Amino acid sequence: MNIRVVQIFGFLFTVLGWIFVACTMAMEYWKITAIGGLGGSNIIKVAWYWSSLWRACFTDSTAVTNCIDFPVLWSVEDYIQVVRGLLMSALTIGMLGFVLCLMGMECTYIGGKDKHKNRTALSGGICHIISGLSSFSAYVVYANNVSAEYFNPHFVGLRFDLGTPLFLGWVGSAFEMAGGVFYCVSVGKLLSTQSPKEDKPEETKPKAGTEVYSRSKIYSKSKLSSESRLSSESRLSSESGLSSRSDLSSVSETSSSLGSSVTSGSRSDRRAFNRNSYV
Repeated sequence: MNIRVVQIFGFLFTVLGWIFVACTMAMEYWKITAIGGLGGSNIIKVAWYWSSLWRACFTDSTAVTNCIDFPVLWSVEDYIQVVRGLLMSALTIGMLGFVLCLMGMECTYIGGKDKHKNRTALSGGICHIISGLSSFSAYVVYANNVSAEYFNPHFVGLRFDLGTPLFLGWVGSAFEMAGGVFYCVSVGKLLSTQSPKEDKPEETKPKAGTEVYSRSKIYSKSKLSSESRLSSESRLSSESGLSSRSDLSSVSETSSSLGSSVTSGSRSDRRAFNRNSYV
């Protein structure tokens, strides 16, 4: 499976689990019991007693509800204080995990380099796992107290059953822990796919300044070589022009010398002819 897909699944699971846990803190009916029976041949009276983390209520058959809010913090039962603290710490750690995972996910452009993003995603996944464990333990503490009273034969009082928020919270805790595991697995895949051969070129890559300098150096060398080629070609052309001019001048000189010798020979022949004719 693709690493980004694994991280997206982890993000969805953690968001869903965190929302479930947050909703259970405000929900009613953490524990509930119903009492009633026949009050005559035609009358049935039923009443429901239920409680949450913040208050205890009573609802009769006419749908009239009377509630008593829990007093100050130190007057609440100990196990309720423990559950409140664990759930609030779970939500806080889960929010920190969201921030770290968003910075460390591969599909986001925040968080720095790949190594830093991997560490951030791993730490975010661990935060989600810790958050899920904290919320799961809070529900276990509450359920343990309720079940201990229910199964105790010497307990005198109302025997409560487990309510809906406990089961929803357990599902949310499982989702959040599964999302944290997804994040950790994705980071493990990234680390396993990075071989040392792939890391070496990254370390030996030149910086931007050195690359620009090398490019300018190569450009200057090519420019110098082209200029030297042009100068050598111009020199060759000038030398060939001078040699051709010197050859033409030597040819003209030889032709002129030959012409002068011919003219002098013709003049001497004319003079000899004239002398013979005179005699």
